[in-house]
Amino acid sequence: MSNIRPVSDLRNNFSEISKVVHETQEPVFLTKNGYGDMVVMSMEAYEDKLFESEIYDKLKEAEFEAKTTKTRISHEVVFSKLRSRITEIK
Repeated sequence: MSNIRPVSDLRNNFSEISKVVHETQEPVFLTKNGYGDMVVMSMEAYEDKLFESEIYDKLKEAEFEAKTTKTRISHEVVFSKLRSRITEIK
C-alpha cells in the first residue's frame, strides 16, 4: 500500500520518513495542498529502479530488433562469446 504524506512531514518528521524508506525500500509520496508533489525514496531503491528501467529498455530494443531483422544467433554462439569476454576480463 502506498505511503502518502503531506510535504510538511518531510520537514517535521524527516528522520521517520528516512527510516521508512530505508526499511521498506518503498517510496513515500508527498502531497502539497492535497495534490501529489514529490516522491522520496532511498538511494538503493532509486538505483534499483534505474537498473530495472535499463533492463526494460534493452529488452524493448531487443524485441524491436527481433521484429525488424531476420538475423538469429544460437544460444551456443552467445554463451561462447560471453565466456570469451569473461576470460578476457580476468
